[in-house]
Amino acid sequence: MRIIMMAPWLPKLSETFVYREVFGLRKAGIDVLTASVHHPGSSWRDVHLKDLAERSIQVYGMGTLAMLLDAVMEAARYPVVSAATLKTVLQDAIKTDDVSMLKGRLKILWQGLGGLALARRSRKHRPEHIHAHMAHVPTTIAMYAAMQLGTSFSFTGHAADIFRDRSLLKQKLERAGFVRCISYWHREFYKDIADRPDEEYPVVRCGVDVSGIEKSSDVPSGDPALIMGVGRLVPKKGFDLLVKAVHVLKSTGKSCICRIIGDGPERESLESLTRSLGLQDMVIFQGSMDNKDILEMLPQADIFVLPCRTDASGDKDGIPVVLMEAMAAGVCCVSGDLPTIRELISSEKNGCLVPPEDSAALAETLEHLLQDPRHRKSIAAEGHRRILEEFSLEMNVQRLKTALLSQK
Repeated sequence: MRIIMMAPWLPKLSETFVYREVFGLRKAGIDVLTASVHHPGSSWRDVHLKDLAERSIQVYGMGTLAMLLDAVMEAARYPVVSAATLKTVLQDAIKTDDVSMLKGRLKILWQGLGGLALARRSRKHRPEHIHAHMAHVPTTIAMYAAMQLGTSFSFTGHAADIFRDRSLLKQKLERAGFVRCISYWHREFYKDIADRPDEEYPVVRCGVDVSGIEKSSDVPSGDPALIMGVGRLVPKKGFDLLVKAVHVLKSTGKSCICRIIGDGPERESLESLTRSLGLQDMVIFQGSMDNKDILEMLPQADIFVLPCRTDASGDKDGIPVVLMEAMAAGVCCVSGDLPTIRELISSEKNGCLVPPEDSAALAETLEHLLQDPRHRKSIAAEGHRRILEEFSLEMNVQRLKTALLSQK
């Protein structure tokens, strides 16, 4: 089977789950072409990612004029089907309930043209199906390209793309050959919008390549203990709560180093908070790092923390891949108590969940774990086992392959 796998940027440094899925499906016998809405960049150190970036079919990345020209040429070559596709695009832009502003409706029209351009650029490859990661722009383009090509499409929704940036979600849920759900919570969320049989909403996790992750030794790193957090520095990740929790630990005489890896719009305010609390010697911001380097650092941590929350716009995490990677590395993990994350972590068994927005509860949990290495070790071992049982890349690639083959 030949499919196109599409994402906003493919590859993208922080979206390891997408490109690893591409490689996993290829290994499993699926002929996977890749498409990228935006230019994926060219400064790749890894030769496999460099090749992926160079071979990805670009939509916007080749420039506005090139995209418009390909859309016009596609319409001229296939006028009847193009008229039907563009009619649907126009109706969607007018009738959608997800987008209220004129600018958003105009974007749908633009994405429709992107779908025509993608169809033209991929016709020679004869794809049988298109699968998009992220339920907003990539899936919109994939949906219209599939209409144009006469193929089926499917998609994977994650977080902001189905909350803050939702666009045509009901139409996509109704038209897709199947919708891949990264959690049972996502399945119920989708069914509330467009009720379909469970088999058309298969639960396929974002898998972790356990074979590529070194497992932590069971020996604590020593004094001070190392707390690590990894993620984009945005409100929904809750890193301000982690900084405040470290301040509570300091006030009670607990010694630790907290390393926060990642970048984003909240970095300046987080660093300012760190200075105001006098934590410059305890909280270290390391900026963005390659996933390979992060995986090498994870086993050194005593505790991994990602205090996820729902932000002011309603955006929240699905099941963060880096949280799964830390569990796979045999590190005791603490996270915010969100419905999706409960499918990964059973609190006090294979990880710890704390109420979102509660830095005091987070500090109490961290203090308890730092004082009890044996309990920490037990939780870490169960977390590693949980990943092997449900969230391994190999297992979930096979699940996705089954869903894709159902479209033949």
